[in-house]
Amino acid sequence: MNAKTADRIATATIIGVASLIVLILAGLLGFILFRGVSHISFDFLTSVPQTIKAGGGIGPQLFNSLFLLLLTLIITIPLGLGAGIYMSEYAKPGRLTDSIRLVVEVLSSFPSIVVGLFGLLVIVNLFGFGFSLFSGALALTVFNLPLMVRITEQSLKGVPREQKEASLALGLSRWKTITSVMLPIATPTIVTGTILAAGRVFGEAAALLFTAGMSSPRLDFSNWNPLSPTSPLNPFRPAETLAVHIWKINSEGLAPDAAEIAAGASAVLVITVLLFNFSARWFGRYLHRRFTATK
Repeated sequence: MNAKTADRIATATIIGVASLIVLILAGLLGFILFRGVSHISFDFLTSVPQTIKAGGGIGPQLFNSLFLLLLTLIITIPLGLGAGIYMSEYAKPGRLTDSIRLVVEVLSSFPSIVVGLFGLLVIVNLFGFGFSLFSGALALTVFNLPLMVRITEQSLKGVPREQKEASLALGLSRWKTITSVMLPIATPTIVTGTILAAGRVFGEAAALLFTAGMSSPRLDFSNWNPLSPTSPLNPFRPAETLAVHIWKINSEGLAPDAAEIAAGASAVLVITVLLFNFSARWFGRYLHRRFTATK
């Protein structure tokens, strides 16, 4: 077999595998959207779920998912940025640095059910936070933190070495160089990675079953006092998210339209994740163009 024939076979194989993956993904998304889009309406997105009656919605669950996303990002972003900056600019090569990288890799590969059980034993019971949005946000931080650390580290290492050395040569301190020169250049990649990592919050269910809980109190949207048990902004209340709600309906739903509710909720979840991914790519390109134009 000559080189040209081998190249054509390899190219055809790669294209075939890539096409198969795209078809599987398109089929999966098409099936979920085809089943669920017809059940989505304004009332479905804003009304409360029903236990045994038909016509329930996903309003509280959708709000809980968005609120949980915000809490998770508030915790994850500072920790991820700090750890990524340390690993990129301050950590010296050696056993300690290698151990930290190993821990980060292990955390990123943890099964979600294990993280959920850890959250139940430590966050919910030992620290006494109970089943709450805050407990769920801490558990999800375990998932997102390794990704944030890697994104920040790789983004800073991608900054041209000449710009860093020029800043240091002008007498700027290392911290000033990081904040004024390196971070602005790395921001588009960091923002894109952050939004992509945030999309995982919507789809996570196993870890939240044991930390955020499988029920929500009846929320009073006229009460915005974060200390009130019925306030939507109370981070220490139980909160059933959209992914948990889908699992719960499919496993123990008693409403006569449980299948339709699950299909509609699944479609909303898929659409939300797709919007996050497309928004991340668009926003990353926008920041990159803006930085390139002002460079």
